[in-house]
Amino acid sequence: MAVEKQFNNKHYGGLDSEKPDRLPYGDTYFSEDTGNFYKYNKNGKGHLIHGVSNAIIVTQENYKTTIGGIINSGSQYLLDGIINIGSTQITVPPTGITIKGLSFDISGLTSSEDNYTMFISETPEIGSGNVLGQDYLVDVSGTNSKVYELYSATGFDAFEFQRVNYNNCTSLGDLYNFRQGLEEGTGRFGGSPSLTLHGLWVGGYRITTSIVRSMSDTTTEPLFKAGTLFQMNSRFLTDINVDLGTLQPLLDFSNINFPNPSTLQMKGCIVSRDGVINSGDSNLTPNINNADLASDWDNNQGLRNTFIGGLKDLTTEVETILVAINTSTVIAGTFTDSDLQHFDSNFNYSFRHLGTDPREFRITMNFVLRGLQDNQYQIHLKKNSGGSVTTEYSQIRTIDRLAGSRDVTYYTGTFGISMAQDDFLYWEAQNITSSANCTLEVDSQWDVEER
Repeated sequence: MAVEKQFNNKHYGGLDSEKPDRLPYGDTYFSEDTGNFYKYNKNGKGHLIHGVSNAIIVTQENYKTTIGGIINSGSQYLLDGIINIGSTQITVPPTGITIKGLSFDISGLTSSEDNYTMFISETPEIGSGNVLGQDYLVDVSGTNSKVYELYSATGFDAFEFQRVNYNNCTSLGDLYNFRQGLEEGTGRFGGSPSLTLHGLWVGGYRITTSIVRSMSDTTTEPLFKAGTLFQMNSRFLTDINVDLGTLQPLLDFSNINFPNPSTLQMKGCIVSRDGVINSGDSNLTPNINNADLASDWDNNQGLRNTFIGGLKDLTTEVETILVAINTSTVIAGTFTDSDLQHFDSNFNYSFRHLGTDPREFRITMNFVLRGLQDNQYQIHLKKNSGGSVTTEYSQIRTIDRLAGSRDVTYYTGTFGISMAQDDFLYWEAQNITSSANCTLEVDSQWDVEER
């Protein structure tokens, strides 16, 4: 065993029940029952000299009775070497499991068995507790095989890993109803390491500082996908660095899987396929896009980003009827929308905010208004918040006579505004000189964008 090499004395391994009755003074003894090393004194009694309390060392020789046996959730399973566990399955109890290696170069669990699952729950009804791992590799390469089929015992269990590499895996498998998932510094190398999330996740899933390379060019399975009744009540966040296989999607989620706006967060990802970056690749995220309400994607390479806001352009002129002096009314005309992201038009003339965050926006407008010469017209940006209407911005201009008897004035400006979910904005006009009508001209525009 790698950890024994620091001792020059004779080593006695095995279970406590198998050790000699009396050991020579100075000899060392490793107890598989406790995971500790002992040095024997002159009376032949053991004195703890090396080990970690609550640790169980797993080796190629003892894996069936350690990690393949009844799991002791109060102990850490320390992988001493890269261990081929064959058809042995690891049954994670409702109280959970903790696994640690020395590094993913020298510790790991492997199996090439077909139709095999490495980590399982005793039954879906009994389920499994927290699944925690660090510093090892997993290689499950058999046909129709997968790494996980785990059901959370309580709906509040965690699936968390640091510096764990998945090598040549046919599938990562299925997780049901966990509270949260966390991956830090994990890797996926070779195979088709697809992970399916099922049921209600009341927390989130974060995979960060992770890399994916050498994927199968024949698989059509995404790295992450929604399974049965999947719903993520918090966020799914990643900054993954990934090179996909020829036919492989990055993820297969849809808007319905994320009931809260802006909770599918792709931040600083680098995404390529067969070494080529193409953010227009429609197979990266086939059932969701950067503009959907669930999406919050920015600073990515090879993946479209989310630009919250939109543009309205006047495409049909209609005279705005002003019934009396100093009486404002909604500016008439037909507006055409462009690139609405997290906004819609509850009326043709309005922008409505669908999201919950951000709340701070920039408004830019460029209007040409035709009216009666020498009359002053004032325009107002109105905000409707649950039926309560406020004036957010106003501007006054006088109609000038231009060449060809075209009587117009110009309104331009950029300013900030706050909007809560379901607030909507629109423009009104009034004549403060007379009751003469006005008309907003074609190609007048205004837009809203995140600040």
